[in-house]
Amino acid sequence: MNRPLTPPGEFHNYFGPQAGRYREYRPRYPEALFHYLAVAGGGTRVAWDCATGNGQAAVRLAERFARVIATDPSDEMIALAIPHPRVTYSVAKYESGLPERSTNLVTVAQALHWFDLDPFLREARRVLVPGGVLAAWCYARCTVDSAVDEIVDLFYTVTLGPFWLKERRLVDEGYRTIALPLDEMAPPPFEMTEQWSLSEFASYIRTWSAVNRFIEVRGEEPVFAFEEALAEMWGDPRQRRRVKWPVHCRIGEIR
Repeated sequence: MNRPLTPPGEFHNYFGPQAGRYREYRPRYPEALFHYLAVAGGGTRVAWDCATGNGQAAVRLAERFARVIATDPSDEMIALAIPHPRVTYSVAKYESGLPERSTNLVTVAQALHWFDLDPFLREARRVLVPGGVLAAWCYARCTVDSAVDEIVDLFYTVTLGPFWLKERRLVDEGYRTIALPLDEMAPPPFEMTEQWSLSEFASYIRTWSAVNRFIEVRGEEPVFAFEEALAEMWGDPRQRRRVKWPVHCRIGEIR
């Protein structure tokens, strides 16, 4: 029996109230990842993207799959989902609405750490075709340059430290410590990159769940102080800097 990552039946809507910012200022997953997934599942007829958010992964899957089912428990997220003719969105937690053995691929992008694994894995097993695969991935802290990284790391670990929920540790560990019953594949390394201005980078940081929890308790002044320190290290705010995130994957057939 898998221990729930969140209490059974609970849904904490950490991101719904900022769904618009989440859609605009989250990094884009790399093209190479979706090419790998299209090959790994042994077919490209149907994919189910669970906890889709605004559909950031779903629309990329739709470039390679004939049909994508995208579900999320937040109606705010689904209301602002990115439209695509081959993506069908619905508000649901772990219910795909798909027939048995109908899906080549099940994906979870940057969300597995919030899951109650047992009901999710039951549904994934039910809908996957023989040879179909589950793919879950996450990304943690980014890098820009040593000066910017030092400011961001201090904000992440010290200022926000008490406001990260325990599940965040699973992301920092690259999902390696989550007990998944997979015959695991060994994908190549993937990396996300963005060329962002100062305002875009700062807006991304404000999508972090700990930032919003911090503001609720302490107010925005310490966040403003961080943004001022960040601006000093960034230089010209219009200058676009390369931001990089390593992507950590767990991919394989469910046993």
